[in-house]
Amino acid sequence: MTEAELYTVYKGIYISNYFHTAQSLKYFNEFSFRPDDIIIATYPKSGTTWTQEIVPLIISGGDPASVETLPCWERVPFLEGTNASVYNLEDMPSPRVFSTHFLYDMMPPSFFEVKPRVINVMRNPKDVFTSAFHYSGMAAHMVNPGPQSEFLQKFLEGKVTYGSWFNHVKSWLNAEGNVMHISYEEMIMDLKDSVTRLALFLRKSLDEETIEKIADRCIFKNMKLNKMSNYSMFVPGHMDMTKSEFLRKGIAGDWKNQLTPAEAEYFDTVYKDKMKDVKYTFKWE
Repeated sequence: MTEAELYTVYKGIYISNYFHTAQSLKYFNEFSFRPDDIIIATYPKSGTTWTQEIVPLIISGGDPASVETLPCWERVPFLEGTNASVYNLEDMPSPRVFSTHFLYDMMPPSFFEVKPRVINVMRNPKDVFTSAFHYSGMAAHMVNPGPQSEFLQKFLEGKVTYGSWFNHVKSWLNAEGNVMHISYEEMIMDLKDSVTRLALFLRKSLDEETIEKIADRCIFKNMKLNKMSNYSMFVPGHMDMTKSEFLRKGIAGDWKNQLTPAEAEYFDTVYKDKMKDVKYTFKWE
């Protein structure tokens, strides 16, 4: 199916009709935040599910029930998603944890008034592209990626769901308020240190043993076994995991196995142009 059939253009970007309705977007724009809310802001395929595993464990002091009793999309719901309005988010105990794939300037008015804490997770865009290419080929709500060269062009031009990676990352890097920036690569390199930093940002005091337990549980191969996080419980038939698992490899640098040398060089050229004014030092560079 085509973009016109599966996607809606909302504030200049493609969004999936499956995950977003006029009702859900209205609910999102009218949502009332609390000062102690926690938002996980990511461009798709940048470590969202991983962070949805780590943060509840930090908040609960390492209690495994925090990630074993609800699917990740319910324990850390997407505020702009179709199901947000039916989850009774107003009744969730504080601190509430939410996810969003929207850009900073797309957040609702209450967000800018209350200024809740935000964890902005970023990932090497070449790996984001690689993961998105596989995901688009197995998810029913996504337009089939087609030839890799064509999907690469769409990705670099932002003609994919949630728009341009470049615009998304820059929007959250320029965000005002209480924002922590962390990368997928930092979490890969030293998960224990990343958990420690996240706990500090979330003002949660954890002892060394608890931090180690959380880090061990959230190593990709261990998280992948959690049926509440690996999307094996998602809507039957919606994702064809015989083509690609939702939690696929969980590594950094897989783009080297995906992009041709010419594609990688072209990607670098576009990246340098789009990011030339960004001062932030990314861990993948």
